[in-house]
Amino acid sequence: MNILNELTQSVENAFLAAGLADEPIILKASSNPDFGDYQINGVMGAAKKLKKNPRELAAQVAHVLADCPLLAKAEVAGPGFINLTLSTDFIEKNIQAALNDNRQNVGLPEKNQTVVIDYSSPNLAKEMHVGHLRSTIIGDALHRVLRFLGATVMAQNHVGDWGTQFGMLVAYLVEQQKIGNENIALADLEQFYRNAKVRFDEDAAFADTARQYVVKLQSGDDEVLKLWRYFVEISLQHAQNIYTRLNTLLTPENVRGESFYNKDLQPTVDELLQKGIARTDNGTKLVDLPEFPERDGKTPVFIVQKQDGGFLYASTDMACLRFRVNALHANRIAYVVDARQSLHFAALFSVCRKAGWLPENVVAEHIAFGTMLGKDGKPFKTRSGDTVKLADLLDEAVSRAADLVRQKNADLSNEEVAQIANAVGIGAVKYADLCKNRTSDYVFDWDNMLSFDGNTAPYLQYAYTRVASLLRKAGDDISNSVSGSLNIRESAEHRLGVCLLQFEEVLVSVAKSSCPHYLAAYLYQLATLFSHFYEHCPILSADENVKNSRLAIAKLTGKTLKQGLNLLGIEVLEVM
Repeated sequence: MNILNELTQSVENAFLAAGLADEPIILKASSNPDFGDYQINGVMGAAKKLKKNPRELAAQVAHVLADCPLLAKAEVAGPGFINLTLSTDFIEKNIQAALNDNRQNVGLPEKNQTVVIDYSSPNLAKEMHVGHLRSTIIGDALHRVLRFLGATVMAQNHVGDWGTQFGMLVAYLVEQQKIGNENIALADLEQFYRNAKVRFDEDAAFADTARQYVVKLQSGDDEVLKLWRYFVEISLQHAQNIYTRLNTLLTPENVRGESFYNKDLQPTVDELLQKGIARTDNGTKLVDLPEFPERDGKTPVFIVQKQDGGFLYASTDMACLRFRVNALHANRIAYVVDARQSLHFAALFSVCRKAGWLPENVVAEHIAFGTMLGKDGKPFKTRSGDTVKLADLLDEAVSRAADLVRQKNADLSNEEVAQIANAVGIGAVKYADLCKNRTSDYVFDWDNMLSFDGNTAPYLQYAYTRVASLLRKAGDDISNSVSGSLNIRESAEHRLGVCLLQFEEVLVSVAKSSCPHYLAAYLYQLATLFSHFYEHCPILSADENVKNSRLAIAKLTGKTLKQGLNLLGIEVLEVM
């Protein structure tokens, strides 16, 4: 259930009774438990507007809320705040319901949404590098959350599998086949690309051959297309290996590359011209953007076809957006792409609105994110200044995690160490990113992300393991349902119980804002509150009724941590 929605309805009724029907309600979870569980902040603004005493107005609202079955009390504080404390009976009943429901009593508020999420989108000419990490894991977390909330979600991996560089790569592949070096060369895609680029830059004859292959590729030559498909297949396998290691939902079926839209590019540009939206300037096809700020005293333009007839990312993205609206029937399209492309997407959406390809009832949004930085404050690189391969980064994460696991428990077998290290290492890399506001740059720090203290994946994974261990000692299991009544007595139980019931509320905020760090912050708060509960509320040594009640609260904590981490694509472990 969504407590915020339930409370909002009650507050609306209270505002109506107090003569505030048209005033905005500012209701949020309290940041300080001393001030209750929720707080209403909208009365002071309304009092100023109506020229009334804010405390007296707040008292009228609080008086009506005194009869709300969700609340134990509604108190006026300060100049006109209203602090709300949930009733113990309400908390107990809803914890019980959440425990006996495999979805923790979370509804399906997004069930009428069809969402296309464009994420990862590597260039198949090279191996995936750290620059692809944020798009991949942010997009995947949003995919998981929206799907869990009932949306029909279609992941679209818009890979770069077309363009002039593929003529160069196919030409080099042909050379390697002739000398029997094909498999060795393709074993390292990054080096393969570099070698092809060197040949292209230094050998004029090779460069001419590469350009001829581009023409053949674009005209549909069967033999060149066969080689191109072979290269794409190898590249996609490299990418899929990374997706599997990262525990993402992406599969080969989600791949729809630039080549898919090739046949639609010219008709798309032609339609813009026919509608008078695009114009020709010295052979270049472009759209004027008077709605954007001028640059150097000139109206910005959106170039949709080059002078030589070639197409650009803009051309492909327009055809792609049309397909997602018309063929996939999306009513929300999210592009998880770094912040440097913000102007491009703003222009894309504007042009597509003008052309009628992006109806008003379809939401198109750029889910922008910042850059991963090294400790020097510059984009994360190897010591030699090269781009870090994502596969190498994940290898190092698992290796460092294995060292930590061995230090903490020398009795584990190599197989056990490998399993734990993989979950901890990969989880640490993902969570270190997902717990940050996606719009910000962040510094990549091995020591911080692998710490078992603070807001890290290892801390949350250990919190889950701690719950599992507690239940095993009690002869119970997290997956079992619960019988018997709850009996919340202590403030630590109350605070943890309220947090547990805010799960859907947090997921809805993630879905609406496309900000996974809200979920990460919630899970960290939940783990912290459980630690406080564990320290201040004896469980196994308590009398039977109290013990069972507290075990039930612990069990829901474990279920919620597991589900929450799963929605971030992070694995939990029964033993660490």
